[in-house]
Amino acid sequence: MPGHIIVHGDDALTERITEELRLAGATIVSLHDPADLPDVGVETAAAVVCAGSDDALNLEIALLTRQLSAEVRVVTNLSSGVLRDAVALGNGPGAVLDVAELAGPSVVEACLGRTTHPIPVAGNDFLVAGDYASRDATLRELYGDLAPVAVLRGEHSPDEGEVVPSPGRDLAVRAGDWVAMIGTADELAHQSIAVNGDPERVHRRRNRPVSMRLLGGLRAFRDDVNPNLFRALGVSFALLLGATVLLRFTYHRPGMSFVDALYFSTETIATVGYGDFSFVGQPTWLRLFAIALMFAGITTTAILMAFVADLLLSRRIGTSAGRRRASQMSGHVIVVGLGSFGIRVATDLVALGYPVAVVERNDDNRYLAAAAELDIPVVFGDATLRSTLNDAGLARARAVAVLTHDDMVNIESGIVLRELLGARWSRGADGRPGVPVVMRVYDHSLGKAVAHRFGFQNVRSTVELAAPWFIGAALGLQVISTFSVGQRSFMVGGLFIRAGSPLDGMTMADLPTRTRIIAIVRGTDTIVHPRRDDRLAADDTAYLVGPYHELFDTLRGGR
Repeated sequence: MPGHIIVHGDDALTERITEELRLAGATIVSLHDPADLPDVGVETAAAVVCAGSDDALNLEIALLTRQLSAEVRVVTNLSSGVLRDAVALGNGPGAVLDVAELAGPSVVEACLGRTTHPIPVAGNDFLVAGDYASRDATLRELYGDLAPVAVLRGEHSPDEGEVVPSPGRDLAVRAGDWVAMIGTADELAHQSIAVNGDPERVHRRRNRPVSMRLLGGLRAFRDDVNPNLFRALGVSFALLLGATVLLRFTYHRPGMSFVDALYFSTETIATVGYGDFSFVGQPTWLRLFAIALMFAGITTTAILMAFVADLLLSRRIGTSAGRRRASQMSGHVIVVGLGSFGIRVATDLVALGYPVAVVERNDDNRYLAAAAELDIPVVFGDATLRSTLNDAGLARARAVAVLTHDDMVNIESGIVLRELLGARWSRGADGRPGVPVVMRVYDHSLGKAVAHRFGFQNVRSTVELAAPWFIGAALGLQVISTFSVGQRSFMVGGLFIRAGSPLDGMTMADLPTRTRIIAIVRGTDTIVHPRRDDRLAADDTAYLVGPYHELFDTLRGGR
């Protein structure tokens, strides 16, 4: 069974990889235990794919496979950056990938409202950029000879939300349809397609009046402390005031002023006793009162000290500080879920200069130290509760990314966000964009159904975004980039044309799949935007863009 592909894992990502590899004509052998590697023909296999979520197992399989064969392609998933760099060094054929790293850029683009995707291909800097069709017309009438990548049907179309991949230039579109085109920056600018950079970044916070800052500090202190501290303080002050009044009017030989009474009450409650006043020679009932006052003072003082220690030593300060900082932020991105995916997205946003606040349920999360290093405030709480999202500064946020590992939590949080955002949920009548809510839904079918039912515009499936990289690496396809149009994932990849394959000698017009070839490298020459009558030839490297399963169909045909 030479040329088979060995696959290890049992999650949704592995299932998708296995399914697509079978559709691409590969023979799949499942691996359940690393110890079984010698028994599944690793020496004659084309590739070994370990895409599960267990770094330890993936690492073991990758290392054992490389010991058994130096030629087989090893494609492994490692979330640890340290392990990934170490294994990639001298790994040989294959790839060491990270699901969060592969899927993160798509979430960042959606959060920032970016519609431009840079794609370096064969020494050329291409861009995929989008534009709303200004009128009913064909793509050729609107954009000339620019190469269309996809059309997302708009609200004026009977097929609203449908994505048409790799359409011909004679496809008719309606006003409001979103059209994704590929070309160089000059080509796009020539057709008046905006190549958007980063929107305005940080909204600088204006200096507030001293009174407002003081009031904010008092409110923050109130939120930081245990509410029972105020009750204990009330009891202490009541005890002090009562003792002061009593001593002022009942302490004789000599008498006391209010200041003397306050002083003597304080030293009695604190059990200091400097010797300048005493209850010697006072009535018996007053001496008994002094005994009770000293015991009451010890008790209230101990309680107060306990609450102060709780304030200083517990995590309440860090928790409240994160909530306070987030509530005062403006123009920030809220990231819900501090897993490997969430911290990756947060890191990318911070690197681009955008403020980030995180909502996390678990106060023992392993990535809290990484968030602290990035100076990201963390609000601890349930993101499905309105109060938690409000504490994270939702009213002034520019975007929200819901990235927990639980699909149901993400969907529920998305519904709550839609209700809280109200009119800010979608694009306004004046054309101003709403607040993007990007949701991670692991299962692509569920994500598509949820997006259709609840009107979510930015549902991202990590399976859909990461699977093409693993499949392409296993098949020997050079994967360059992935991006999303609507709820559909697209891929850019390089394909080597083998002599005698069905693609050898085929014209662009005869390509059997819904892909678009954007460049052909032939020896030292590069053909950019090949025309319909241009032909592929043996030893060419063709760079294609389209839905990833279409690219894999093309690869299968190329064999």
